[in-house]
Amino acid sequence: MNTDFEMVAKTLFGFEELLENELKQLGAKHIQKGVRHVRFVGDKGFMYKCNLGLRTAIKILKPIAKFKFKNETDLYQKIKTIRWENYLKSDGSLAVGATLSGDRFTHSQYIALKTKDAIVDRFREQTGQRPNVDLRFPDLKINIHIDGDFCNVSLDSSGESLHKRGYKIATNIAPINEVLAAGLIMLSGWDGQSDFMDPMCGSGTLLIEAAMIACNIPPNLMRNEFAFERWEDWDVDLFEKIEESLLSKTRDFHHKIIGFDKSPSAVRKAKENVINAHLDEFITIKHEDFFKTQKGGEAPLHMVFNPPYGERLNLEMETFYSDIGSTLKHKYSGTNAWLITSNLEALKHVGLRPSRKIKVFNAKLESRLVLYKMYSGTKKIHKQKLKS
Repeated sequence: MNTDFEMVAKTLFGFEELLENELKQLGAKHIQKGVRHVRFVGDKGFMYKCNLGLRTAIKILKPIAKFKFKNETDLYQKIKTIRWENYLKSDGSLAVGATLSGDRFTHSQYIALKTKDAIVDRFREQTGQRPNVDLRFPDLKINIHIDGDFCNVSLDSSGESLHKRGYKIATNIAPINEVLAAGLIMLSGWDGQSDFMDPMCGSGTLLIEAAMIACNIPPNLMRNEFAFERWEDWDVDLFEKIEESLLSKTRDFHHKIIGFDKSPSAVRKAKENVINAHLDEFITIKHEDFFKTQKGGEAPLHMVFNPPYGERLNLEMETFYSDIGSTLKHKYSGTNAWLITSNLEALKHVGLRPSRKIKVFNAKLESRLVLYKMYSGTKKIHKQKLKS
């Protein structure tokens, strides 16, 4: 008996191909890449695996209905005809989230309310009881997506966004999203075969995600709960089997992961998060001003960092970015240095020619992930060595 069903993994803009490749590696079937999402097919165990193991997914949705509707009354009636009793008990709890595309409706909260009314009315008419709304810990989390006059109804198997890994117990100003951090590291080509550095590490997110990638540790092992754990068909034995299978694929790491920050409070918080993630044997964090440091040794160094953009921190951005370029040029030869910023004007003051620029978004800020290849000696000498 085939128990496969379609699922949708949501992601950030620009990460669709990364997510597609992750799904291929996990063993997904019938993969279709979209904008900010990837569709695929798998069974219940694979849904558990995706929630535990995908680094660039924000949510895993299980579609249960799709229909065209004429108006809000028609929308209400069609949602009401769905057999909600297959997914929820009459004395259970639910929460509804809605996203809208097109100009048919303008208020997502209104659509969420109409959906809730339709579900509650169905239960009341059939059983005389009605489910309660619980926005924090519902038994069933429902996702409604309106695209023009089409409605997609899905069950949210993840619950809270998958960027909430569970390891972060302390944050600084402007902390980077964990899914964004993992995606940037993957876009940078980090493979765990060299030392890694974040010279402005903040609360340590990039360091932790880099360590999990290097060791092939599933990113969401530390989450308190997934939404599917409250579903009627929750299978704890299957979940534990999937968990063990993923853990059996972890690998050794034989290089260093180093973080600097000039703020003592940031260093303290980063160390707390690293210890909480059980990765302190791989990651070293030091109280250092990057501009006063230099690379140790001749071994290649892979650097990824998220410098201030000037959005929330009061800095002279042109001088700050100029100092980044100067430090990389004079003190970090043999380094592939990647940085993300939304301050495209300040980026011009780095004074180095980037080898690559990738458009990404940090929350709603259009940003660039930029690579500076810092060769040992001059670039000309490096090219001559490659030819000889």
